Amino acid sequence: MNLTVEDLQHFQQQHPDYRLELVDGAIIVMSPSGYESDEIAAEIVAQLRNWVRPRRLGRVTASSAGFKLPNADEDVRAPDASFVKAERLRRTTEDFANLVPDLIFEVRSKTDELDTLRAKIHQFLDLGTTVGALVDYRTQTIEVHRHQADPILLHNGDRFTVPDLLPGWEMEVSSIWAPEFD
Repeated sequence: MNLTVEDLQHFQQQHPDYRLELVDGAIIVMSPSGYESDEIAAEIVAQLRNWVRPRRLGRVTASSAGFKLPNADEDVRAPDASFVKAERLRRTTEDFANLVPDLIFEVRSKTDELDTLRAKIHQFLDLGTTVGALVDYRTQTIEVHRHQADPILLHNGDRFTVPDLLPGWEMEVSSIWAPEFD
């Protein structure tokens, strides 16, 4: 039995503390990610938002924002961080956004498998996302994925840029890792 977006919404109302996705007609319960990976995702969202909002370039969301994907199963997925250009979502919605974001970030948590995250990124790319980034705190790298192109691996000392989406914005790779306080 394939579940629908309505089933997901009903389940979410019954269990508001759970983060859920709808994938291939099944509801996936997302476990808490752990402190470090969420701190990294929060830093990415902060840096994106601090550039995007004053320039009115679009919308930046965190991992609770769901996107209803334009595929046969009408999957609902939630990247750890995302950006949607202003002209594609002029007004916000309290429902799931009926589009794919232009830029997504998936931040590896201690329980994530890299191949699963890559598959999620490629699903978004296949449906129209321009750039998907896989952030791995263990190796302190960012894999930058574009549709039908080899990924680019960024390390500390490199800068993440997407001039076709956010001209002038750059994020130093080393700036997103959780700080250590002595």
